[in-house]
Amino acid sequence: MKKNTVVLVTGLSGAGKTSSMAVLEDLGYHCIDRFPETMVDELINTIHEANDPRYQKLALSVTAVDFKTFFNKFKNTDVELVVLFLDASKEQLLLRYKYNRRNHPLIVANMANSLDEAIDAEVKEFSNIKGSATIIIDTSFLSLQNLTSRIKRFFTYEDKASLAISFISFGYRKGLPMDADLVFDVRFLNNPYWEEHLRDKSGNDLDVYSYVMEDSLTKDFLEYLLPFLNYAFERYVDESKHHLTVAIGCTGGQHRSVSLTNFLYKHYRKEYKVFKTHRDVVEFNEQ
Repeated sequence: MKKNTVVLVTGLSGAGKTSSMAVLEDLGYHCIDRFPETMVDELINTIHEANDPRYQKLALSVTAVDFKTFFNKFKNTDVELVVLFLDASKEQLLLRYKYNRRNHPLIVANMANSLDEAIDAEVKEFSNIKGSATIIIDTSFLSLQNLTSRIKRFFTYEDKASLAISFISFGYRKGLPMDADLVFDVRFLNNPYWEEHLRDKSGNDLDVYSYVMEDSLTKDFLEYLLPFLNYAFERYVDESKHHLTVAIGCTGGQHRSVSLTNFLYKHYRKEYKVFKTHRDVVEFNEQ
């Protein structure tokens, strides 16, 4: 008999919890926001005793304050527990609150005197919680459409017992992806940017991809990288981890990181459920 699934949706205020809950609802999850912490035991009993299809796939939006209670209660039950953590950079959170003119929950609760102080306090509060997350999504540079797509693919792949891997290319100019589990810096590889005919292309173009992948430095690098990834992926499977994010970074996130990400996606797609995202790639239109 298939286990009931409980998703705890948590993360920084303004990082996308409400939007994520809406996506999960569209995927057939029964979503509950601000469920009373004191009634968790009753909810658990209802899930196990009631023959109600709503509780087969349940999503609960929880705060940093009550997360520990929900997590500890559910991890000791016979449900498949998934923790979805929404993260974002402080700069982006400041911009979002400035744009929508909403008050931060900690300011409303008189636990902070300014937005800057509220975000810092919440980041500190959540620092330990991130370690319990099954899936971490950095929404700093994601549109609503991209966030929706990311959540859908995480929660619709068929075999949740197997490892799903997201390969992400990025540029160090815009900062590290905060949801990355493994990060590899490929800025030491020869850069197609310095070839004028390749400058305005990306690693999605065959000539750029060939330039990067056929270079001896790249081939040497892969001789070390692939055995390490093979070993790491096997260990993550042993630990029953559902999802892993591997980030490949170069200076601008346009050429080298995109090429390597495309290679790794193709290399591992027969063995694992894999996804790829090019966070910072810019496709130039032909004039």
